[in-house]
Amino acid sequence: MYRRMWKFAFIWSLVFITLMCLSPLTFEAQAQEGSVSAPGGSIQAPGSAPAQGSPGLPSNLQNIQNILQNTAPSQEAPAAQPGQITAPQEETPAEAPTQAPVEVGEQMTPEAFSALSDAQLDQLFLNTPASQVMRMLPRFGFDFFRQAPSTYAPVMAVPVGPDYVVGPGDEIRISIWGMIEDQWSVTVDRDGNLSLPGAGVIGAAGMTFSQLQQAIKKEYSRYYTNFDLNVTMGRLRTILVYVVGNARRPGAYTVSSLATLVNALLASGGPSQTGSMRNIQVRRNGKVVTNFDMYDMLLKGDTSNDIRLMPGDVIFIGEVGQLVGIVGNVKRPGLYELKERVRLGDLIDMAGGLTGQSFKGRVQIMRVEDRRYLTLVEGDLDTLGKDFMQRFAVQDGDIVRLFPVARSASTVRITGPVATPGEYAIEPGITKLSEVINRAGGLSYMASNQAEITRVTVTQQGPVTQHLLINLEKAMRRDPKNDIPLEMNDYIFVRAVPEWDLYATVTISGEVKYPGTYTIKKGETLSDLIERAGGYTNRAFLPGAIFTRESVRESQQRSIDEMVQRLERELYTASAAGTASSLTSEDAKLVEMETQQKRRMLDVLRQTRATGRVVIRLEDPPTLLKKTPYDLLLEEGDRLHIPREAQTINVAGNVLNPSSFIFEPYSTYNDYIEKAGGYGRNADRSRVYLLKADGSAVRVGHLKKPPYIERGDTIIVPEKIQVVSDLRKTRDIVDIVYKTAISAAVVVDAFDD
Repeated sequence: MYRRMWKFAFIWSLVFITLMCLSPLTFEAQAQEGSVSAPGGSIQAPGSAPAQGSPGLPSNLQNIQNILQNTAPSQEAPAAQPGQITAPQEETPAEAPTQAPVEVGEQMTPEAFSALSDAQLDQLFLNTPASQVMRMLPRFGFDFFRQAPSTYAPVMAVPVGPDYVVGPGDEIRISIWGMIEDQWSVTVDRDGNLSLPGAGVIGAAGMTFSQLQQAIKKEYSRYYTNFDLNVTMGRLRTILVYVVGNARRPGAYTVSSLATLVNALLASGGPSQTGSMRNIQVRRNGKVVTNFDMYDMLLKGDTSNDIRLMPGDVIFIGEVGQLVGIVGNVKRPGLYELKERVRLGDLIDMAGGLTGQSFKGRVQIMRVEDRRYLTLVEGDLDTLGKDFMQRFAVQDGDIVRLFPVARSASTVRITGPVATPGEYAIEPGITKLSEVINRAGGLSYMASNQAEITRVTVTQQGPVTQHLLINLEKAMRRDPKNDIPLEMNDYIFVRAVPEWDLYATVTISGEVKYPGTYTIKKGETLSDLIERAGGYTNRAFLPGAIFTRESVRESQQRSIDEMVQRLERELYTASAAGTASSLTSEDAKLVEMETQQKRRMLDVLRQTRATGRVVIRLEDPPTLLKKTPYDLLLEEGDRLHIPREAQTINVAGNVLNPSSFIFEPYSTYNDYIEKAGGYGRNADRSRVYLLKADGSAVRVGHLKKPPYIERGDTIIVPEKIQVVSDLRKTRDIVDIVYKTAISAAVVVDAFDD
């Protein structure tokens, strides 16, 4: 047994030592001497500047990143956190936006409550305790006190009535003319006396303003004759009143002597949540001088009980009375306070009445019976009639809900070449086809004279679908056989003329006589486009022609994305299995390191973008291209670029000096690699390949007789990738990324020229 255990431990020790020796050669990005000679270890693609490589990546991946930085921009993939394994997420179709549920909590404003949808009201009414619903409903009248005014009306600008009671601190302005001319401003002193210049002292406190005017005139009449007198009020005094009881901010308030009960309530913020809006008293010298109901002012505009305050008045806000809520399709939903027995009809009138979209066929009342259980009472306002509305009395704690009318829309849908496609309301069996077409703005000029109506009829055996073919020309002339009455949910499809397409555009650039964007007709080919552009110039380099197509690019990008998703799923599975099978923490760290390196390579692969290039071969003159496989039918968005004759050969990959060199006839790829300083330390010589000027690739590393290099070719020297553990796909990933990046760099560089 012990011998077996020692044998097992010895084998695992050898495996661990081997992995530790090989791991620096696999995915640890170490700058080895002689492997890269360009600054920063980067490849300089034609026409691009060298870029620094990312730390932690093999030099091939650094080169790929440099190339990608000089190609078309791409969306950034979210970076994975170190040590995390993220399972691939499948794309899911976007769901229709849904309204957020109502958060049960504090009292809502009337505007917020009125904005609730029917679904939110259902959730609030049926799934929330009645006590919480009552707390959330806005109290009617509270918005009147929501923002206290910063000041009242300017005292100096307010006219003083004849019944104003003068008191200490009031300023009196006296103007006299005639036998004597003068004017004075005097103030009632704290004893209530008013010192009149040239006439003595009179007791002014307690007099009304009209009485004071008469007293002053009488006093001056004792000393003067043949004069006129004018008495006005100047700066008014302030008084101290007290707001107590269930006020939002109880306390002592200094207000103008012209202030009324409502002014003091505004200053104190009005009643609190437990305060009454309908039982507000003003107590003066121990007696109640008025009982004020805010509902009289808010609902009727009645301010007859809004008396003017006197110094020392006490405003007492009583406890809130019975509360009844009303929600749904009324003009002012909210929580209402009751003073006496109120019928359902009176409550609806108090809430402003029903809206224009209220449904009279249903009323629902949430009621607490005998303080024991909650029940729902439902009725029909139309069936119950006005007598019920006047006989049925609401109770404390009731919540009444009114519903909107049910939507029963009879519509049809029209599509195709009409001015405004969409849904239109009809009267089933009466509205004609021509009416709907006219409502849709009429037929467009590319409309065919045929239309198809799809009609679904409901039967007890199931729906029956019919397709009706209509002659639009006759239908618009009101022919009864074609201008048929429409039924609910009919689908009208107006056909366009066969093979209608306004125009498509393609772009030709480079070495042609008339480059630019051309419109094409159906069936036009590549040779036709070149002829329309005037043919080639003398400097045209036909082997390097670059033809890109949008539909091909989309197909290539889908393939890349699917490959990334597949590799990501495999990475997740392999990482999970490797972590689960790790026997020691060192094994787990090694698996984690390998996972991070593979994830970085996948991130680089995810950033690659397809170019949509199609390998073609052009002929001179363009007529020789006709009836060949390369004379492609043109599509919308096609681009053809014919570069100038290439003078250089590009060398990229694991060489000492990746660069471009002057083309020399009869030279092989080895000759140019020698000019680039020779192979790097990790170069894979058996897998060297050429990226031809036309976009095709030829592997040359395994050939005994090296082929000659042609103008515009790019020599790619891949890097050796050591494979350990479960990283068998690493080389394939790097190759895919590398080739895609090089191709993208060549295409972008050509179009930039």
